[in-house]
Parts: sequence; C-alpha cells; structure tokens
Amino acid sequence: MLKGKNIILGITGSIAAYKAATLVRLLIKEGANVKVIMTQMAKEFITPLTMATVSKNPILVDFYNPENGDWNSHVSLGLWADLYLIAPASANTLAKMNYGIADNLLLTTYLSARCPVAVAPAMDLDMYNHPSTQNNINSLKNLGVTIIEPGMGELASGLTGKGRMEEPELIVEAVKHLFIKKKSLLGKKAIITAGPTVEQIDPVRFISNNSTGKMGYSIANELFSRGAEVTIVSGPVNIEPQYKQINVRKVTSAQEMLDVTTSEYENGVDIIIFTAAVADYTPIDVPTSKIKKEKKEKISLELKSTPDIAKYIGSIKKNGVFHVGFALETESGLENAKDKLSAKQLDMIVLNSLKDQGAGFATDTNKITIIDKINIKEHPLKSKKDVAIDIIDYIESKILC
Repeated sequence: MLKGKNIILGITGSIAAYKAATLVRLLIKEGANVKVIMTQMAKEFITPLTMATVSKNPILVDFYNPENGDWNSHVSLGLWADLYLIAPASANTLAKMNYGIADNLLLTTYLSARCPVAVAPAMDLDMYNHPSTQNNINSLKNLGVTIIEPGMGELASGLTGKGRMEEPELIVEAVKHLFIKKKSLLGKKAIITAGPTVEQIDPVRFISNNSTGKMGYSIANELFSRGAEVTIVSGPVNIEPQYKQINVRKVTSAQEMLDVTTSEYENGVDIIIFTAAVADYTPIDVPTSKIKKEKKEKISLELKSTPDIAKYIGSIKKNGVFHVGFALETESGLENAKDKLSAKQLDMIVLNSLKDQGAGFATDTNKITIIDKINIKEHPLKSKKDVAIDIIDYIESKILC
C-alpha cells in the first residue's frame, strides 16, 4: 500500500527511539522509501549505524558533513517527501514545531515540508498532560499536523499513564490511512470567506473585530485535502493555508470582500462557505488625512451598513451551488440562526456562541451546532481542525448522496 511513497522519519530524543528501527523496517516492508533525520539527542538512544542499516540510507543529523562540506538540504528533503513522520516526537520538538523554531535539521525540514506531517508523541504522562504541551499539540492540529496519539502503559519513569509512543505496527496503519484518504470532492470548486474585514476611519484608524480566520482556513485545508479546488477570500489575518495550492484572494473591506467573492462565484463554484466576520458598519466619510485629536470629551462618527455578503450571493444563487453560512450569537442563537438560514438562501448554517467557553474568536477550538431546513445537530467542543471535518462531512452527506 505504501509502495513508492517517500517518507522521512524524524527521530527525537526519547527512550522510545529504540522503536524507530522496527518502524523503519515495517515501512520498507510496505514498499516505502525511507530517509531518517535524527537530532543530536536521539543519537544517545539509538545509533545512526543501526538506523542506516535498517533504512538502507545515510542518516542525516547535521546541516552539512564537516568532512567534505556536503550540504544536507532541508529544502530538497521537504520536496522529496510524500510524508514527514516524526516518531518519537518529544515535548521539546513539539513546542519548537508550534513556534517555528528551526535550530536543527529535523525542524528546518519540517518548516520546508510541502507534504503532510504526522507526529507520534512520546514522553512522561505529566509532561504530556501539561497545559503547555496540550496547547502545542492542539495548535499543531490546527496547522494540519496529524497527531498519532500515544498509548497508555508503563513509562520509563516507572509511572503508568498516557505518554507511550504508539506501537510501530499501529503507526504504520495510521500512515496507510493518511495515504488512502478519500478524495471525495475531486472536481468540486469551493469558495470560503474568512477572517475579519477592516473599515477605515481615516488613514491610520479603523473598525474591525477579533476574528483570526482560523476556522475558515481550517475548513479550506479540509476541503483541499479531499480533492476540492479551493479559493479563500480572506480579510487581514496572520495565518496561511496549509497547502500552497489553495488560492488566497486578500481583501480589506467588506465591499472588497463582496466584489471579489461575487467575481469568484460568477466564475463557477460548487460550494461556498461564509465564515468571515464581516464588519456590520463602515464610516460614511473617510478623510484622506489623519483626524486630529481635539479638546473634546466626545466625538461623533457617522456609520452606514456594510453589504451583507451572504445575503447578496444568496440573491443570485445558482442551481446546484451549496451555500453554508455561520452565525456567531450571544443570545437567542437557534432562533437567529434559523432566521439567517431562510433570509440568506442558505442550505446550511453553523451556529456558535460566545457564551460557550472555547468557542468563537481567537481560540483553537470551537463548539458548533449544524442547522439545515430539517435537522439540528449539536457537536461538542473540539479543535477547529476537527470541527472543519464535521462541517465538511455534513456537506458531503448532502451534496454527494
């Protein structure tokens, strides 16, 4: 099943590194080509000679060979791989991956990889359960990294609990699953609006909101992973899609988002998902120079409504296009979401509430209720990556039936 697949195995400093030899042998038995990158600390637990013998490839540790100056190009490695698997992945490496720290070859290769990335954590249970580690794991999930959960059992410390690296046989099964993931949306085109809009008051001040775009980008990543051609119409955010093939149309204001979304819609689409937190109002007059602070306790700012993008696109809705809206509410959530479902010609709406801890803006998690014209389905609090899976699964159940 893995025949011809190029897999990089990253090994970090953990007692579980001894399992890496078995893991490599199993991957090769399945037909994979395996290259191994080790950290300096990993060499203390299993020797490069052992890994070179089982992988039938030289082991990479440093950026270059001090004997002859040969460069181990992290860029070339990232382009070569069909999968980057880090097993075992220590708490230290997970933290550095999350924050983009690149102080060894294993990490620079991670930042260069264009392929899917999977990690199999291994550490003591207290380290694994620590909020910092869990935050790093959840953040990596939202970045699209697959987490192969550790198992329960006796740990090197003598304690018993969760933290053991998953057994090599089960890691190989997880790798197989990544490669056979169904491209169920191949041939479908999708548009996602994401992030906030920014409405200028003057050249230096603006009206906006706390949206980070994480939910919209997670949905875009999931759509692309299932084979869809994806365009994000994005307000100003500090994130990038996981896949470079996703088309990002950057906009600033609500009017710009409407114009670009309408243009993309008219070019043909199968699914459109309105996740953007569009500012409801924009200044009527925007001066070309900065408004000077005057000796007044109060000033008045005259505003007008911004265009309702989902409602407008709904008014020109084309046959066969599946429209999905989002409703972020603080009260009467279900009633308001149902009203929007009808008023904006939506086929489905995703409700979340700021009253639910861990939901809404600037979080890595969300708690949603999916509503269509017949059904209401609640979901528990999950990572935004997992929420995206739930949303796309629901869409598929409607458009692929």
